[in-house]
Amino acid sequence: MEHVRWARDVAGRLLAEPLPTRWAHVQGVGHTAENIAQVVGDDAELLVCAAWLHDIGYAPNLNKVGFHPLDGARYLRDVEHADDRLTRLVANHSCALIEARYRDLDGDLAQEFPSPADFVLDALTFCDMTTSPTGARVDLDERLSEAFERYGDGHLVTRSLTEARPQLMASLQRVGAALYG
Repeated sequence: MEHVRWARDVAGRLLAEPLPTRWAHVQGVGHTAENIAQVVGDDAELLVCAAWLHDIGYAPNLNKVGFHPLDGARYLRDVEHADDRLTRLVANHSCALIEARYRDLDGDLAQEFPSPADFVLDALTFCDMTTSPTGARVDLDERLSEAFERYGDGHLVTRSLTEARPQLMASLQRVGAALYG
């Protein structure tokens, strides 16, 4: 897993100091990915790298359009010259296209970073949606409840996650079935 150190270092450099809580979440997501990576077979390293990098778009110096999946993927593509599949996973993690639509960025996201729509994306979503903002393991209901409380009724993130809930649950069920039978 030669690229994992690079991914962890990039994420730490961008998030640890300016956003320590976000960095705690990313560390939890990264560790979860490391623990379940075998479920994606030959794509284990790709999953772990995507987990470490999935939220780098929150970094203040990367915030260009204000939508972290797109800002992070653009940085990975344009500055880090990362693998196309990795950038597409970061751009599309956790049903990002739904929130992109609420932000009128769905055309940009879909054109620049078409969703891989594969089991690795399911696994990345599993890692993200079972990790709290502080890096603790949670179930999907706890994760969504915390986000709803943080953003409040009517916020576009709350609306997006509400719409995405069935897809998020389906991803978690597919990964859970592969992990636990």
